[in-house]
Amino acid sequence: MKIVACLALLQLFLSGAAAVSGDVSTETVQSAAPGDVVLLQCYTGGSPTPVQTTWMKDGREIASKNGPQMDSSAKDPRLSIELNGSLSISSVIAEDSGSFQCSSTLPDNRTIRAQVKLHVSNIPSTHPDCMFVEAQDHSRVQLNCSWFGAYPTPKLRWGEDGDFQVAESLIVTLNRSMLHDEQKVTCRARHELLKKENERSCSIIFRTPYPQGKPLVSALEGTNVTLTCSETQSLPTANTSWRKGQNQDPIFPGSKYILSQEGPDLKLTIVNISMDDEPYYFCRSENALGVRELEVFLSVKASSSAYTGAVIGVFIAALIVVCAFVVAKFLYSRRHTICLGGGFMQAEDRGDVMDLVESDDEQIFQDTVPQLPPLPNGQHTTLVQIHRIPFSDDHEDTETTETNPQPPEQKEEPTEEPREEVEELISF
Repeated sequence: MKIVACLALLQLFLSGAAAVSGDVSTETVQSAAPGDVVLLQCYTGGSPTPVQTTWMKDGREIASKNGPQMDSSAKDPRLSIELNGSLSISSVIAEDSGSFQCSSTLPDNRTIRAQVKLHVSNIPSTHPDCMFVEAQDHSRVQLNCSWFGAYPTPKLRWGEDGDFQVAESLIVTLNRSMLHDEQKVTCRARHELLKKENERSCSIIFRTPYPQGKPLVSALEGTNVTLTCSETQSLPTANTSWRKGQNQDPIFPGSKYILSQEGPDLKLTIVNISMDDEPYYFCRSENALGVRELEVFLSVKASSSAYTGAVIGVFIAALIVVCAFVVAKFLYSRRHTICLGGGFMQAEDRGDVMDLVESDDEQIFQDTVPQLPPLPNGQHTTLVQIHRIPFSDDHEDTETTETNPQPPEQKEEPTEEPREEVEELISF
């Protein structure tokens, strides 16, 4: 019995304390237009003057007041606390939107707590945002149009027909049969603060995939080769994969195949390539508009063919060396002709031949060569005759002269004494 009595007394004490404290909590929503003066009330049960009032926004204190005779302290000069604890905001702006919390202590020791949500009419400076929603089924596509930050809630619509819907985000689903390349789909947004002719919008342009890469690739047997495919223009973004053979069998990564992604490039590395890896590979790109493929022909060469190029190179180098040796030998054998300025092939064309004979026996030389009387200085003089070797041209000229004899010309006897015939002398 004593325990029950104690519990009853404790319950009675707690009830009395709650009655004394008298905590009251309220929540309201207010709207305003930019430039308005807004009064946020802390409580509505009578008009007693609170002893202490504190206002907070988003968990941060913005204004407070202790007693009716004290001025309110606020970080923003546009804020002030009235005698009944209400918060006055002059010339509200869009940034004033948010959740406000009030705590007031009344003279009877009661505490009043209130929460006020303020919405200031606002139009975002940006346009709506249009984007694709990723879907597993490539036969259809989902589009999302969103315009956040506008108050009141804007009205959105996809396309040129249909009704506007009050929403911050609007999703539409389109089948593949409704789409084509370079098709443009537009989302329009309206707001009560905007005129109809000033409505905002955003657009999406559909594009079919177009994979790009090298169509012909060759590699040596036993090495690794990498095939590269790039697809960047598709909208929505295409799903790209590598396939093998005319049946386009899917390729899965493993010890034989290595798949890697570097930006827009999808790479397929074939390890230890062999003849069985020939010949066809396909880079397949698919989105809601259709499928495009890049066909790659792979040619595998036997490893023995790697030495063919080296053999050909050695043969060509040896041929060049031999040709250079032959030319050098020919030039060396013709060096006397080149030095005399006769060129390479003009040695036989010269008509004048001069033979100089050198002998140890001077007497034999003098007996065979006509000698001239010695000069006053005591040196011997040898007469050298220069003969012209007749050519076929000379014979032809002679025959022509004989067949067409010219009448002898009358020569006048010279009045001057005949000049002595000059002979060429060479001194030894």
